[in-house]
Amino acid sequence: MLSLALRRRVALPRIPGASSAFPRRIVNSQNIPFFQRKDLACYFSINARQNQSIVENEFGSAQAEPTAFSDDKAITVQWPDKTPAKFLNLWLRDHCQCSACVHQDTKQRLLDSFALPRDIYAKAVIPSPKGLHVKWNSDGHESIYDWDWLHLHRHFPKRPMHDHELPSFKLWGSEIRNSPPTVQYKDIMSSEEGVGGWLMSIHRFGFASVEGCPASPEATEELLERISFIRHTHYGGFWDFTSDLASKDTAYTSLALNAHTDTTYFSDPAGLQLFHLLSHTQGEGGASLLVDGFRAAHILKKEAPEAYRILSQVRVPSHASGNEGISIQPYTSFPILNHHPVTGELIQVRWNNDDRATMDEWENEEDVERWYDAARKWANILRREESEYWEQLQPGRPLIFDNWRILHGRSAFTGKRRLCGGYINRDDFISRLRMTNWNREQILKAL
Repeated sequence: MLSLALRRRVALPRIPGASSAFPRRIVNSQNIPFFQRKDLACYFSINARQNQSIVENEFGSAQAEPTAFSDDKAITVQWPDKTPAKFLNLWLRDHCQCSACVHQDTKQRLLDSFALPRDIYAKAVIPSPKGLHVKWNSDGHESIYDWDWLHLHRHFPKRPMHDHELPSFKLWGSEIRNSPPTVQYKDIMSSEEGVGGWLMSIHRFGFASVEGCPASPEATEELLERISFIRHTHYGGFWDFTSDLASKDTAYTSLALNAHTDTTYFSDPAGLQLFHLLSHTQGEGGASLLVDGFRAAHILKKEAPEAYRILSQVRVPSHASGNEGISIQPYTSFPILNHHPVTGELIQVRWNNDDRATMDEWENEEDVERWYDAARKWANILRREESEYWEQLQPGRPLIFDNWRILHGRSAFTGKRRLCGGYINRDDFISRLRMTNWNREQILKAL
C-alpha cells in the first residue's frame, strides 16, 4: 500500500469533459509529463525528491529512474536508456509481490489469478525511486514493482536470454590434463563458499576432482550430501561396490568401457555422478576416461552439420534390463543431442551404445543408413586422442562430473577395486549452484 505521505504527493486534478475511466498521462519524478492522449482524463505526478530521482539498478551506476505510462490494456516502462518494455495489465496484477498476493515466508502465490477481471486497468501509475506504484481499478489494490524485477522479467519486447543466467562453459580437450579443475575437501566441508566454488568448477568444466578426502565411504557420502540428497535408483542410493557383478551391468566388471553417459534409460538422467576409488589391490589398469560431450558436439556441428541434425532429431530407445525383475525404459525415447526448447542451445548429451535398445521406427531405409553414418562420425570424434582426458583414480581424490555433458569410461583392469559414489539430480545440482553463488534475494527476484 502507498503511504499516506506518498498519496498526498499525488495530484488528481479534474479535466472538464473527460471520463475518469480513460487512459492517464503519467509523469516522472520531476513532474514533467512525457506521454499524453487527447482523450486523457487526469494526470498523476509525484515529487519524491527536489532533484531528478536517482536509482541504483542493473544498468550499472546510478542513473535517472525509469518512467511509465498506461492505457486500458498495458503499462509501458521506459528505461533510462530510452528502451521501452510493455507489461499487460492482467499479467502485471497477477504478479503483484505484496504480502496479500504472495506469502512472504513460503514465496507461494496467494492471489486467485482467475478471479481477476479480464479488463483490469491501472487507475494510477506512479514512478518512484523504490519502483513502480500501481493502483488498480477493480478493487483499489495497490502494487509496488521493483525496477530491477521489472527489468529482469520484461517480455514485450523480449529480453535477451541469459540476463541472469550462469557463466558460460569452458570447452576442453586432452590439454585439460595440464591443469584439471581441483578443489580442496576441507574447503567444501567448512563453508558454503567452498561448496559454491566446487559446483562452479563442475559447471564451467563439467568435472572436478576433490583433494584430501578421507578414503572411506562415510566421508565420501558426507561430501556428496554437501550438494543435495543422493538419488536412489535400481542400484540403490550411495554405492560401495567391487567388480563382482552384484548388479548386472558392465560397470560392475573389469572390462574396458567406452565413453558414455549414465542412465540414458531414464526420462531424467542423473545430473552428477561421483566416483571415489577406495582401494585397488593385486592388479593394475582401470584409468578413468573423460570426454567433453559439448566440445565433441561443437566439432561434429562444424565438420558434419547434417550428422549433427540427425543426432538431434532421431530418437534412440534405451533400457536397463540386467537384473532379475527389472527392465527400465523411459516413457519416450530421446535423441543423442538434446536442446533447450527456447534458446536452441545444446543442454544434454545422451550416449550409451551398450544400453541402446532396438531401433525399429524408421520411415525408409535411407534414414537407417544416415543415422548409422552420423553416429559413426560422432563416435569417431569421441575417440580422437585430442578429445580424451585420462586420469588414474586414487584413494583420497574423488572425481565428480556432469552426466548431462561429460562422457566417462575406463580402461580394463586386473585385481580387485573397491569404489563408492552416487548420483545427484540435475535440478538439485543447478539449484544448489545458484544458491551458493548468488544471494537468496537475487534468486527470489528471478522467480
